[in-house]
Amino acid sequence: MIRSMKAGMLLALLLMAGCGVTLSEEQMALHENFERTYEPAQIGNLEALPNVEVIDGVTYVDGILIVNKEISLPPDYAPGLQPEVVAAYQQMFQDGAARGLDFVLVSDFRSYDYQAQLYSNYVARDGQEAADQYSAKPGHSEHQTGLAIDVGSADSATTLKVSFGDTPEFQWMKDVAHEYGFIIRYLEGKEDITGYMYEPWHLRYVGEEAEAIYESGLTLEEYLGID
Repeated sequence: MIRSMKAGMLLALLLMAGCGVTLSEEQMALHENFERTYEPAQIGNLEALPNVEVIDGVTYVDGILIVNKEISLPPDYAPGLQPEVVAAYQQMFQDGAARGLDFVLVSDFRSYDYQAQLYSNYVARDGQEAADQYSAKPGHSEHQTGLAIDVGSADSATTLKVSFGDTPEFQWMKDVAHEYGFIIRYLEGKEDITGYMYEPWHLRYVGEEAEAIYESGLTLEEYLGID
């Protein structure tokens, strides 16, 4: 509840508490009649608040593992590439091949130590400000979750450039990845939310939730209400 009171009473209480001021009986009677009004606090819809759990240092929001620039993983968290991810991307690659598309797996699970070395190399090459736009600090990489992969076409596999977004492989993948449980994690135009540049090649496995996230057009942070 929110309490509002007349300024005179608030001033009197402060004076008595802090300065030892003694009020006359007439003044006390006056201040005893101050107005009290109560209003309900506006705290929004509690049901809309995300359910956040931290289990062994790993953060889950509404049951979805989350790691980003603010939320990290423990250094010893090393699950490897998850079996469901392997099955999903292999099926997607197979279905793509049936349409004449040539997908290549570029990168999958990375340990904390491997990411530390990778990030350090990028900083040495491009400087930290530039590196932070496309590389995660150790403990903040989705690849450490075992739920993220980088994909490319046979022609673009070794470069991981935004131009992958112009390939036939991506044009098909962007509209069907959710059917295999994947989302494009770092969307174009959402750099201020994700903290990373647009990465059409970076897929994050979220399982059954992928369709709803895809249909929303939101980043994972926005969808979970933690942006």
